[in-house]
Amino acid sequence: MATSLSSPKVRSGAVYGIGLMLLGVFLFAMNDVMGKWLVATYSVGQILLLRSIAALVVLLPLMRRQRVPLQIPPEPSLHLLRIILSTLEVACFYWAVTYLPLADVMTYYLAGPIYVAAFAVFLLGEKLDPPRIAAIAVGFLGVMVALRPSPATLSLPALIALMGSAFYSLLMVTTRKLRETHDATLLLGQLLGALVFGCVTAPFAWVTPGPVELAALFLLGIVSMGGHACVNRSLKLAPASVVAPYQYTLIVWAIVLGYLFFGDIVGFWTLIGAAIICGAGLILLILEHQAARRGRVAQDIEAPVLPEA
Repeated sequence: MATSLSSPKVRSGAVYGIGLMLLGVFLFAMNDVMGKWLVATYSVGQILLLRSIAALVVLLPLMRRQRVPLQIPPEPSLHLLRIILSTLEVACFYWAVTYLPLADVMTYYLAGPIYVAAFAVFLLGEKLDPPRIAAIAVGFLGVMVALRPSPATLSLPALIALMGSAFYSLLMVTTRKLRETHDATLLLGQLLGALVFGCVTAPFAWVTPGPVELAALFLLGIVSMGGHACVNRSLKLAPASVVAPYQYTLIVWAIVLGYLFFGDIVGFWTLIGAAIICGAGLILLILEHQAARRGRVAQDIEAPVLPEA
């Protein structure tokens, strides 16, 4: 018999799960701040190279301890596609934050779940009912409000951020198709893709870092790994339908930290667009949770995949 959500054990797990999700989101926000600071001096390729090396130093011993096999997983072509998408996504993210406020880029990326709901119709064969269609339409409206398309606002950095958010949403779709694969294996593929990208591109714009900058570049990968660990653990302690809404606190951290570290002032329409996008995402999450409770699907809500992770 299913455990009641009102039992003390489940409530305790939910509290710890929410706490870990909030901590994981904060670590990802700090990772983004550090990335924006470093990309002012170092190329995207160099950042991805050094942060991937640091993350692999942490991940590989963990995989060995958990006895996760280092082998080519099933459906290698789909894994390769996911690696390419993840590399393009993170490269676009760092490129965009070089020129745009952190909150602006995060607003475009948090629209990912909206895109996923739309892409899933064509790529996963899922069906949409009228409430979901309405939520997707509202989410796209939020993107338009934040972007305010015009010759002045459709700059190259904004288009890069939009491309990155599209790659991010396609990454989530492929992750959904590979849900049976171990989390560490998926993360290993992402890191190896970024490592290869860095090895190819970093030599063209290499800047030798000092001790402090080198430590920061390595810390970037370790902080990202810490964020992954917190998010993954939170999803084991509590249902994703409980903890997933807290991923939207990322936009709050982007606004606050962007102002404190870079003096970024978020525009009024960006704030309104972000609020609309977050609201549409929460509506989609609630609709999915209600469908799951009615037995439409046998599994829990999909785990959130945070951008630039």
